[in-house]
Amino acid sequence: MTKKLEWIENELQGLKEAGLYNRIRTLSSPQGAWLVVDGKRVLNFCSNNYLGLANHPRILQAARQAMEKYGLGPAAVRSIAGTMDLHLELERRMAAFKGVEAAITFQSGFNANIAAIPALVGKDDAIISDELNHASIIDGCRLSGGKIIRYAHCDPGDLERVLKENRHAYPRAIVITDGVFSMDGDIAPLDQIYAVVQNYEAILMVDDAHGEGVLGRGGRGIVDHFNLHGKVDVEVGTMSKAFGVVGGVVAGNPVVVEWLRQRGRPFLFSSAMTIPDAAACLAALDLLEESTELVDRLWENARYFKSEMKRLGFDTGNSSTPITPVMLGEAPLAQQFSRELFEKGVFGMAIGFPTVPRGKARIRVMISASHSKEDLDQGLEAFSKVGRKLGVIPA
Repeated sequence: MTKKLEWIENELQGLKEAGLYNRIRTLSSPQGAWLVVDGKRVLNFCSNNYLGLANHPRILQAARQAMEKYGLGPAAVRSIAGTMDLHLELERRMAAFKGVEAAITFQSGFNANIAAIPALVGKDDAIISDELNHASIIDGCRLSGGKIIRYAHCDPGDLERVLKENRHAYPRAIVITDGVFSMDGDIAPLDQIYAVVQNYEAILMVDDAHGEGVLGRGGRGIVDHFNLHGKVDVEVGTMSKAFGVVGGVVAGNPVVVEWLRQRGRPFLFSSAMTIPDAAACLAALDLLEESTELVDRLWENARYFKSEMKRLGFDTGNSSTPITPVMLGEAPLAQQFSRELFEKGVFGMAIGFPTVPRGKARIRVMISASHSKEDLDQGLEAFSKVGRKLGVIPA
């Protein structure tokens, strides 16, 4: 190890000593209720595969057919030679699904945020951001160069205070919130946020990554959930969670979408979504529009699992969605809990700092429509045994 890189080795050692080193496990099976992880068949409580679509036969077939017709990669950025008719069809369909006038797709939800925010505000402008917003929002804010002003988590009253104190000092302002907060599973009070923002001539943006396929009619998302159609300027989303594929989307005001085609840097400088991804996302939309069965099953599974976890004595935080944080406190305990679960055949990864604040480490359980009641009962039994062994719940 050369001297100039020695500091990295020291930092890595510090992470291990603090119980914050992320030991990444390896999957060797398709996504589903059960996985093969590090060579062992385990119950999957980790993936964002809300509706079980990541290995759905219709989605796989759509990807295969698209590859046979179009090939694999677009081999260009969207603005030069990478815009396929499938991309435009997906954007039309996403706009219709979300109930907005226009949409534009990106390579990921992360890219959608770092495309949208710097294109909408600059160094002289204000970004009013929920203090627990996702890392992709934070990075998009930083890239914009704008003044970042945080308001208390999911607190419309504090948001109004921040706007009242600061809005007059900046030519433009944008208010940004996650729709569903990925670590805690709580839902932003978007109706109350809109009521505040409309009085301050500010752009309203929501990241609906964990709301699409989960909230609203048939999984149409948080704007539909609160019946705010036409009132939210920018909806950012991802197709790598409930849709079971990969890709990002910005939907909403057509002027914003057109501007992002001209100034969204990931759109301009990174190759387009691959052909099978675009086709698979279209197949996912077909499934969501045909029936609410998968969304209904997801919520039924979530209600059952969460009620049983609370009955056992676990702290599942303030979640009101299928995301179920099992609060444990310190990172070493969370990592030990995760290892013990794995030994009992349950894949539940520990999450600690910097993903969540220090002292807020947890196992985040991601419930899916693909889980059977027997799967959930097996998981509950494992949590009960490990919880009692480690003194998390009463023996």
